[in-house]
Amino acid sequence: METKIERCELAPGFSISRILTGLWQIGDMERDGRRLDPDATAAAMSPYVEAGLTTFDMADHYGSSEIIAGTYRQQTGADVQLLTKWVPQPGAQTRESVRAAVQLSLDRMQTGHLDMLQFHAWNYADPGWLDCLFWLEELKEEGLIRHLGLTNVDAAHLSIALNSGIDIVSNQVCYSLLDQRGSGAMTDLCLKHGVKLLTFGTVAGGFLTERWLGKSDPGLEGLKTWSQMKYWRFIREAGGWEVFQSLLQILNRVAQRLDVSMANVACRYMLEQPAVGGIIVGARLGESEHIRDNLRLFEFSLDEHSQSEIKEALANLKPIPGDCGDEYRKPPFLTAKGDLSDHLESIPPTYAVQEGQDGKSRISSGTIWEEIAGYCRAVRCGNQVWIAGTTAIHGDRTIGGNDHWAQTHFIIDKIEGALQSFGGRLADVVRTRVYVQDLKKWEPVARAHGQRFGHIRPANTLVQASLVSKDYLVEIEADAVIGEGGGDRS
Repeated sequence: METKIERCELAPGFSISRILTGLWQIGDMERDGRRLDPDATAAAMSPYVEAGLTTFDMADHYGSSEIIAGTYRQQTGADVQLLTKWVPQPGAQTRESVRAAVQLSLDRMQTGHLDMLQFHAWNYADPGWLDCLFWLEELKEEGLIRHLGLTNVDAAHLSIALNSGIDIVSNQVCYSLLDQRGSGAMTDLCLKHGVKLLTFGTVAGGFLTERWLGKSDPGLEGLKTWSQMKYWRFIREAGGWEVFQSLLQILNRVAQRLDVSMANVACRYMLEQPAVGGIIVGARLGESEHIRDNLRLFEFSLDEHSQSEIKEALANLKPIPGDCGDEYRKPPFLTAKGDLSDHLESIPPTYAVQEGQDGKSRISSGTIWEEIAGYCRAVRCGNQVWIAGTTAIHGDRTIGGNDHWAQTHFIIDKIEGALQSFGGRLADVVRTRVYVQDLKKWEPVARAHGQRFGHIRPANTLVQASLVSKDYLVEIEADAVIGEGGGDRS
């Protein structure tokens, strides 16, 4: 009997196969400086498409993945969905540079439009990440992009984008048996707004398979691929090799009972999670493929007993710290190298610092209000910093719409951007004052403040106040004392 491929509609008229073939490993295959032959490698996509797995995930930095995928569609005319990403270096972008980045992907893929572009931001403290999304939305309206997605974005910043009017159809995040960060606030937010999660790390670089059952810890030095190096770090964070082996034993028991592979069980569990639209399973095109095994995912479901066993095993794991995507923004960096050296060199300051003759340093964010009222965004004298009352305004836009939680997070991002520019960090804040238009809405504001400052514990006051505009739901000012030698900008 022919397997019926499950599909997910990300947007009206745009559906994807629920198993997406990830082309990340093309970058790994080309890491020694060689380039894969685009024609030969493109031909290796055919078995996936013929099996009904018509959706491929790639990025501007996954080696020549865009060229290979574009070559395949040009040569075959196949009805495939090619999802790519734009991961710009940190720092200032312009409308022109955003257009140029999109045009580069269009040229590589030999097409007049991108099926979907997924955007990644390195530093939320720089509001330029939102400018990029607004400009990408313009290119979408122009027809160069059909759909916009995000990648490695946490719940707070997905909420900021959605409530600011950006039409986001999906968020691609690490979400697996080892990493359950996507199961809480992220899932709730996606269900509320109709956003689908596209999840990677589902088989943890092959660790969630029979190959590693009962084996000793290989250590980082015993691993060969970037993917293995990355997910070995996740295993360590989740409690270590012994706890991981306990999870594998449960997976093996369930797999044997259902007569499927352990990878099948790990993947099926994720496919059955709320808000998950699809899982991304990596492929080394032309070297290895697991198409037949992957198709088995659509031939069974997990019974209640199996789900209960797996949940029990997950309860023994330590939660991966932070929210979705934090592994690319703050320690512990759960990347192949354990840092960001393969991704970027540095994060430039958000604002220019102006040194005054009075011994004080100042930052201006360039709003007209600073000129009219005669103030600046922040002042530093010695190691002390005072940050002016900050609202969710950016240019001529109010960010976060009418969502108090989203506005508060964006305001704290702006405060963090000012501190980063002075060489400090959010942990240097010693006092915050929070003003809300409606005291009945204090709780989402307080919760957002708690998420960002819960481990810092500055002195705090929250009061009701009539703010300058009815669109400004929250205003926050902050005082900080930058640590000896400045903050850790990482």
